[in-house]
Amino acid sequence: MLLGLSGYGAHRLTIVYLYLRHAKRRPEPLKEFEELPLVTIQLPVFNELHVVDRLLDAVAKIDYPQDKMQIQMLDDSTDETTEICRAGVERLKAQGFDAELIHRTDRTGFKAGALENGTEFAKGEYLFILDADFVPNPDVLQKTIHYFTDEKIGMIQTRWGHLNRTFNVLTRIQAMFLDGHLELEQTARNRSGRFFTFNGTAGIWRKSCIADAGGWEHDTLTEDMDLSYRAQLKGWRFIFLKEVETPAELPVDMDGFKSQQHRWTKGSIQVCKKVLPTIWRAKVPLVVKLEATAHLTSNFAYLMLICLCFLIYPNQHGSQFGGMTYYLINVPIFFFASVSVIFFYLTAQKALRPEKWWREVPYLPLLLALGIGMSINNAKAVIEAIFNHQSGFVRTPKYGIGQKEAKKQDWKKSSYKAMKTLTPVVELLFGFFFLFVVVEAAIDGRWSSAILLLPFPVGFFYTSLSSLARMMPSGGSSKESEVTSKEL
Repeated sequence: MLLGLSGYGAHRLTIVYLYLRHAKRRPEPLKEFEELPLVTIQLPVFNELHVVDRLLDAVAKIDYPQDKMQIQMLDDSTDETTEICRAGVERLKAQGFDAELIHRTDRTGFKAGALENGTEFAKGEYLFILDADFVPNPDVLQKTIHYFTDEKIGMIQTRWGHLNRTFNVLTRIQAMFLDGHLELEQTARNRSGRFFTFNGTAGIWRKSCIADAGGWEHDTLTEDMDLSYRAQLKGWRFIFLKEVETPAELPVDMDGFKSQQHRWTKGSIQVCKKVLPTIWRAKVPLVVKLEATAHLTSNFAYLMLICLCFLIYPNQHGSQFGGMTYYLINVPIFFFASVSVIFFYLTAQKALRPEKWWREVPYLPLLLALGIGMSINNAKAVIEAIFNHQSGFVRTPKYGIGQKEAKKQDWKKSSYKAMKTLTPVVELLFGFFFLFVVVEAAIDGRWSSAILLLPFPVGFFYTSLSSLARMMPSGGSSKESEVTSKEL
């Protein structure tokens, strides 16, 4: 277990090394299209009344010939979002766009099912997928489409930006997490010749690539990761353009963040079980297989971290563990939860904000604490995936919050709320347990242990109390919240 945690920490540092070595190898298109191809813009939506209009307005501003764009609103909504979509599509049609609303009353396959259904009616060979909370920049297609002049390119992923990065502490920390994944991991994997995956949105697929890989499948919660591996195993090449940013809205409440992380974590383990044996049978270099294995199994670290939590208290008492064991347990904890994480995310911030990266340093302790606090939520997701517990695609509530107008919006009154679970109660108990451990260590004069373990109670209290506060009764609840919050 300790060896496993240290291994994942070493893998994080390996990603940093690959990034620093290959970051300047920016891909270039073979040539430019003499005539721009038809692009189908797919907008999968489910109960997104706060953000649909913003999305459609941004799509209408994309700098691309109108006669070369088809816009599909793929709506599975069960609330008034459908009428907003209908009005928005009519507005686009009045402006001369080829736009259509495809509404499903049967959510078979959830988002994957909506994309599969929409692709049957797609006129373009290239499919630009945007989730409802994204706001594409006008030049996004002009900066990406020409890479498809290489017939071997199957997908192009752009880097996510953050519309509401500075809204609150949670959004700032989330932005740092995502910056690490997108700027470092995706760039390092792509430019060093490893597998990397479509992030579910803000990317363009070649339609024939999707078909060749077997199409969208519904048996995992991360259909994007699943299709990505299947396509690359078929020999298709992907490109990650870190220089092209597509902004999106981050979840502003803890429950929304937990719901998103639970889905991503569970889905990744489902994909791991599904495709990892095929990867090891494939004729690809060993280093590629090893990196894919580390990527697909990385969320098992949450189980290891939870197990390690139960060893911490007895480790504090020499009667059960000797001096050497003390270091064998504490050094990996420190390495896994601190050193590699700090170096990883500082590298990402310095790459993205070379003149302002130091402003994010004060948030690093909270980033460490949040990562620990999320371990129960994510370990639960891992266990569910291992034992094939089936669950629906639970959307992450978004409220139309942007950088400028963020403070003016009372998002707490929205009827959209994330699913409530008993996880915060367990997190609260862990918080009290680690508070006891830290206080006892301080009283006994073991200051190194107290400081080392301080992120544990901080993280568990933060994730727990933030969720419990949202569970309190409020005047903004409605029947609609019952529809959007339950697991479908």
